[in-house]
Amino acid sequence: MAAAEILSAQKGPRVRDLETDWPIELYEKLRAADVSHMSYVPDAGHSTLIRLFNEDPQVVSNVLTTEEEGVAVAAGAWLGGKRSVVLMQSSGVGNCINMLSLPVQARFPLLLLVTMRGEWDEFNPWQVPMGQATQASLEAIGVTVLRAETGADLIETVEQAATMVYQADQQIAVLIGQRLLGKKKW
Repeated sequence: MAAAEILSAQKGPRVRDLETDWPIELYEKLRAADVSHMSYVPDAGHSTLIRLFNEDPQVVSNVLTTEEEGVAVAAGAWLGGKRSVVLMQSSGVGNCINMLSLPVQARFPLLLLVTMRGEWDEFNPWQVPMGQATQASLEAIGVTVLRAETGADLIETVEQAATMVYQADQQIAVLIGQRLLGKKKW
């Protein structure tokens, strides 16, 4: 089922609001960029995007046990002729920092979409240190970091990041601000 059909089935026909419907628009932009492989550690911030990729029969999806596996899987997908995206939370960046030397040194394209924690309206103090260190950690290993705080900005940023990754063999992480995601509900 196409993303637009899923949206219509869920809420009836209407114009998309990028502040709430950004995962659907993001999915469509990634598919338009020929992304046909997605790896992820389950995350509420990525849940709609994960569901859309999982429901697409033309996309291979991998559930990871740790984020560092996603970096290796993305490199393997590229070697196999596929464009890949890795979805993770900011706390997972610390888990894969050493593995990020693979695409940086070997110049494999890598697109990471990172939902941020430890910022806006965070309730879990354990999320704060890595949330504060995410951007600096990625930049220190050689990954370019772009950041988005609104749905419209996220769509434009990911579209540009995909161009840079797949046409210029870049390694880019797009940080999705916690304010856009909203407070986690437990």
